[in-house]
Amino acid sequence: MSTINRRLFLGLAAGATVAGCGYRSVDAEYSQPAGAVPKEYANRVRVVFWSPYGGVNGKAVDKLVAKFNDSQQDVYVEVQFQGSYDDVAQKVAAALVAKQAPDLAVLSDVTWERFFLNDALEPLNGYFTDGFGPAVYQEKLFGEYVVKGQSWCVPFARSTPILYYNREAFEKAGLPDRAPRTWTELRSWGPELAKVRSGGRSLRTIAFAKIDGDWQFQGNVWQFGGAYSDGLDVTIDEAGAVAAGEWQREMVHDKGMAYMASSPSTDFANGLVAVVQESTGGLKSITGKAKFDVGAGFIPSEVAAGIATGGGGIGMLRNISTERKQAAATFLAFLARPENSAWWTTETGYLPVVNAAREDPALKNLIAENPNYGVAIAQLANARQQDAIRLYGRNANVNIYTGLQQIYADNAAPQEVFGSVARRLEAIGDEVRRLYEEKVL
Repeated sequence: MSTINRRLFLGLAAGATVAGCGYRSVDAEYSQPAGAVPKEYANRVRVVFWSPYGGVNGKAVDKLVAKFNDSQQDVYVEVQFQGSYDDVAQKVAAALVAKQAPDLAVLSDVTWERFFLNDALEPLNGYFTDGFGPAVYQEKLFGEYVVKGQSWCVPFARSTPILYYNREAFEKAGLPDRAPRTWTELRSWGPELAKVRSGGRSLRTIAFAKIDGDWQFQGNVWQFGGAYSDGLDVTIDEAGAVAAGEWQREMVHDKGMAYMASSPSTDFANGLVAVVQESTGGLKSITGKAKFDVGAGFIPSEVAAGIATGGGGIGMLRNISTERKQAAATFLAFLARPENSAWWTTETGYLPVVNAAREDPALKNLIAENPNYGVAIAQLANARQQDAIRLYGRNANVNIYTGLQQIYADNAAPQEVFGSVARRLEAIGDEVRRLYEEKVL
C-alpha cells in the first residue's frame, strides 16, 4: 500500500469517533461483499472472510477453509484475498462507508484497535464455548485482544521476530552455531563475518527494514532499556530508545556492517547478509528460498530482554446479521481446534495460538526435526504487548519508521530524529487520548 493510501485508511479508521465521522450506524445491518455459495454447498449460510495472506500462507488459509466447508453442512466460508494487512484494513473501512461488511477479517497488531475504538467490531464473549474461548488460547496472545474483560478478536496468525542466521557463513567465519546473545556480541562478530565473501563482496552483518521496521525496533528499544511510550505519553526521545537508534546508526555508518533494505528477508535468502530479525510467520518461506542452512535463535538482548508480538487476529464485524455472526463464530471455533492450529503452524511458522496444539504429534515431530520451529514458542516468555502509542496512534508506526529511515539513509543523529518524531507522536496521542481513556483504561 502506498503511504498516501495508508494515511487515508488510518485517518478514516482512527481519526474520528463513529459519531464524529458519520460514516456508519453502529447497529445497522450491512450487506455482504459480492459472491455466491457454490452449488455443492447450496442452502448454507455464507460467511465472507477477508484475508491478507498470499503465497505459501495463502494456500494454507485456502486449505483450512476448504476443510471447514467439507466438515459440516450449515456454513460456507468464502475466503477473499485482499492484499496486505494494511490493504485489508483500508478495504474494511471503505466497505463500512459503503454500508457493506465482510463477516470476518484478519486485522493486524496495529489496525484492530482502530476498529475497536470506532465500535466496528462485534464483542466475542457471547460466542465462546468450552472448546472455543479464553482457556483454549495462549494467554498472552489472547489477552492482547481483551479490553475491560471483553474480547474483540481472537489470535490466528500471530508472530514475533526471531533472529535468522546463515549457518554456513557463521561456520566460515569461525563463529559458534547459535544466535548472538546480545547486540554487542553481534557487533563483535562483524569483522569476522566481513571476511566471508558473498556476491563478490564482503558479507554484511545485518539489514534493517526500510518499511515497517518500527515493529522490530519496538523490541530493540525495550532491549536497550527504553520504550516508545508509557500509555500514550511518548518516551521515544529518551535514553533507551536513543541508545537503540545509535547502535543501529553506528552499525550502518561507522562500522559499515549494516544497511537499509527494501526486503531484508530477500537479501538474507540471497546470502547478502548474515542475520535478519524477521517474523516467525516467514519461517517456511525464508527457509525454502535460502540456498544455505538457516539457523534461528532468540532476538538478542542488551540491557534487557523483550520482543514485540505481531501478526494478525480475526475480528468479526459488528454490522452483520445475527445469522451471519453465528455462522462466523462456527468457523472461529473450528480454527480453535488444536489439530487445526497445529497444522497452520507447521505450514507457515506462525505461533500455535491454541495451547493444546503444542501437543499435536505432527507439530512435535516437526520441532524435533527442525528446531527452528520451536524457537518462537520458547521465545514467547520474552514477548510483550507493544507500547500504546504504536497500537492506538494514527500513523504512529509510519512516523517511527520514517525516522528510522533518516538514521539509516542520512546518518541523522537519533536524539534529534526521535525528538522530532516524539513531537509528532505527542500530537497523534492527543488526537486519540479521549477515546483511549474512555474505552481502554
